[in-house]
Amino acid sequence: MTIKRSFPPITDTRSRLLILGSLPGDRSLAEARYYAHPQNQFWPLISAVIGTDLTPFDYDQRLAALREARVGLWDVVGSARRNGSMDAAIIDPVANDLAALVRTLPDLRAIGFNGATAHRHGVKQLGALPADVALVALPSSSALHTVGLAAKLPAWTALRAYLRQG
Repeated sequence: MTIKRSFPPITDTRSRLLILGSLPGDRSLAEARYYAHPQNQFWPLISAVIGTDLTPFDYDQRLAALREARVGLWDVVGSARRNGSMDAAIIDPVANDLAALVRTLPDLRAIGFNGATAHRHGVKQLGALPADVALVALPSSSALHTVGLAAKLPAWTALRAYLRQG
C-alpha cells in the first residue's frame, strides 16, 4: 500500500479563511496541485466564495487569486497509507500540524473543512482556537459526494461573510 503525502500549505499572514481538505487524491498527487481532478467541484465552489471565476485560470493564477482573496489551503492529513483516492481508504493517518499553522495566521476568521473526513480529523487536531475563529463543516467538493454543485453552493457561499469581516 502506497504512502501518500499532502502538499505544503498555501497561506500567508493575511489569510482570513483556511480551507482544509483531507489528503490529495491520486490525480492531484500526480499533477502536484490541489484539486486537480476535473470532476472535483472545488474550483467552481471557491470561485463562488471569492466572486471570481477561477476555472479558466491556470493553477498558479488560481493560487494567486486565492491569496489575493485572503483564502488559504491545506490538508488535515500530512501522510497516510491509501490505495486509490477515497477518504474511506486512508490508513494510519499522520496529522499535519494545523495548530502551528493557525498560530501564523493573525487575521484568520474561519476554517472550512472540505468534507466529513477533513472535519472529523481537523477539529481534533486544532485544539484551542481564538474565540473569533469559526469552524465550518462543508459538503465535500469531491465528485464522489454526488449531491451536485447547486446543493453544495449555499454552505460554501456562506463563507463570504468571513472574508468581508473587518
